[in-house]
Amino acid sequence: MIPDVLLVAMAGVLGLLVGSFSNVLIWRLPRGENIAFPPSHCPHCDHRLTPRDLVPVFSWLGLRGKCRYCRAPIKRRYPLVELLTGAGYALIALLFPPLTFGWGTLGLMVLFTLLLVSSAIDLDTYTIPDELTLPGVALGLLFALGNAPDSGLPTFAQAVQGALLGAGLLVTINNLGAWVLRRFRERQFPEFPLGYQQISLGLLAGAWLGPWWGAGVGLVSALINLLARRVIRIPELLTLGGLLVSVMLGSAGMGPGMILMVQGALAAAGAVSLVCGVYWWIHWRRHREDDTLADDENVDASAMGFGDVKLAAVIGAFLGWERLLVALVVAVFAGALLGIVQMAMKRENRVKFGPYLALGALVALVWGNEIISSYRTMLGF
Repeated sequence: MIPDVLLVAMAGVLGLLVGSFSNVLIWRLPRGENIAFPPSHCPHCDHRLTPRDLVPVFSWLGLRGKCRYCRAPIKRRYPLVELLTGAGYALIALLFPPLTFGWGTLGLMVLFTLLLVSSAIDLDTYTIPDELTLPGVALGLLFALGNAPDSGLPTFAQAVQGALLGAGLLVTINNLGAWVLRRFRERQFPEFPLGYQQISLGLLAGAWLGPWWGAGVGLVSALINLLARRVIRIPELLTLGGLLVSVMLGSAGMGPGMILMVQGALAAAGAVSLVCGVYWWIHWRRHREDDTLADDENVDASAMGFGDVKLAAVIGAFLGWERLLVALVVAVFAGALLGIVQMAMKRENRVKFGPYLALGALVALVWGNEIISSYRTMLGF
């Protein structure tokens, strides 16, 4: 009992320290700054901060929320992020004891930090940096290598499935929704060499050929674009319309069956979307200083990054596809509820989907197994 209490307390202290670093990420990543250099400094007077200025929570309290050197106010968010991270890490250590779950506990702490930092940045800038989400997917898969099959955390194969289905589900909703909003007209400026067209093609191919062959078809399409040095248009009436027809045929007993077709389509789309994310992330970093970048129509669509898609992949990689679905349902309900409240108050809802998705992931982490078990019991499984 005493070792468990000590581990929880140590996890809380670790969380306070990581929370201090999280504030660095929240400030520097959206600005494209190096997260290690220069050392921590006041954003107002640029004075370098000493260790006594960086003690989590207590420095802010001791300084009464003001810089020691220029007396400029320090945002309350700094101690709040530190306290939330400390409490979150302690709760994770309590619910997923390190002596039982091993590296899986540390992985969940990493997920908590990714969710908190992503949400804070999304609230500030309405973006989620690729520097968080794309490495986050890789970390989720890496931690899954150490999860035992009976641990309640996803194995590597389940983490891969969760990441692909997470990205695929959100990007499919995005593609179909955008197609409907355009009144079924084609995209005016398809991305070169790969983008939403290849994702939609992966959807259709994945429904019939499975996730990996479907992803391969989408990526071959990108290769053809490169060889042709131009975009070879693939009509959405064929890809997205074909997907809807395919699902209807699957429900009628044709092909692999509706469930397998949907899973294959979503996973293939998720795989292509993550490849798109990596490609455009590298492209954007290489051309960040190019003054003509903002006018490049081939870069514009990719630069928007569909951060929620990649954040869903992170959640799926760390928690598996079942808990991912719980997170999505909670996120949708939380967003709808806040929207109704703000409509009643006659205020505009400016909160992006990322923070709701993060909230859903935390609910799925803590209560996901109980929710899934209750659902299965209700259905008689």
